[in-house]
Amino acid sequence: MTLAHKVGAEFFGTFWLVFGGCGSAVLAAAFPELGIGFVGVSLAFGLTVLTMAYAVGHISGGHFNPAVTIGLWAGGRLSTSDILPYWAAQVVGAIAAAAVLYLIASGKAGFDLAGGFASNGYGEHSPDGYSMMSGLLIEIVLTAFFLIIILGSTDSRAPAGFAPIAIGLALTLIHLISIPVTNTSVNPARSTGQALFVGGWALAQLWLFWVAPLVGGVIGGFIYKWLGSGDSE
Repeated sequence: MTLAHKVGAEFFGTFWLVFGGCGSAVLAAAFPELGIGFVGVSLAFGLTVLTMAYAVGHISGGHFNPAVTIGLWAGGRLSTSDILPYWAAQVVGAIAAAAVLYLIASGKAGFDLAGGFASNGYGEHSPDGYSMMSGLLIEIVLTAFFLIIILGSTDSRAPAGFAPIAIGLALTLIHLISIPVTNTSVNPARSTGQALFVGGWALAQLWLFWVAPLVGGVIGGFIYKWLGSGDSE
C-alpha cells in the first residue's frame, strides 16, 4: 500500500471512531428514558475500532490513534517516517468527525457546548471530579495496557483473525473503567477534535490528553517488545 492509501485509511478510521464514540456520548448517552449511558458509550467506542480494524486494518494497520502509532513504533512495528503522516491523518479525521457531529447536535433546540461535547477533562471538568494526577495516571496506565493488547493480539504467534475483537473489547473495557475519571481519552486525536469546538477549559487541559496517552503508548510498546522477545532467548 502507498502512504497515501495508509493515511487515507487512518483518516476514515479515526473519523469513524470519533463520530461513533463521541456521537454516542453526545446524542444518545442521556436520551430521555432510553439513554444508552456509560455502558453504551463504552461499547460504541469499542465497536468503532472493531469494525474499522476489520474494514481498513489491512491497509494502514488500523491505528486511528496517535498513541497507538507511537506505541507500535516503540514496539518495533512501525517506521519512524510514518509517524507524522499518521498523526496528521488521525487528527484531521478527528476534527472532521467533530465538525459533522457539531452540525448534527446543534440542530436540536437547547444544544449547548457548555455541556462538554464529550470533551476530556480533569478536576472540575472530570465527570466525577477526579484530580489532574488521577487523570494523568489512569490515562498512562490504560494506554500502556491498550498497546500491550494490540501488540499481543496482532503478533504473528497469536491466533489469526481475532485481533480486532480483542482490541475492540479492550477499548470497551478501558471506557468502562475511566469515563468517570476523564471521560476517557487514551487517544490524543479524539481529545483534540472535541476540544477545538468546546474551546476554553477543554483546550487548556488538552495537554494532558496528549502527554499521558503518548507516554503510555511508548511504555506499552517497550513492555511488549521485551515480553515478545522471550522466544528468541
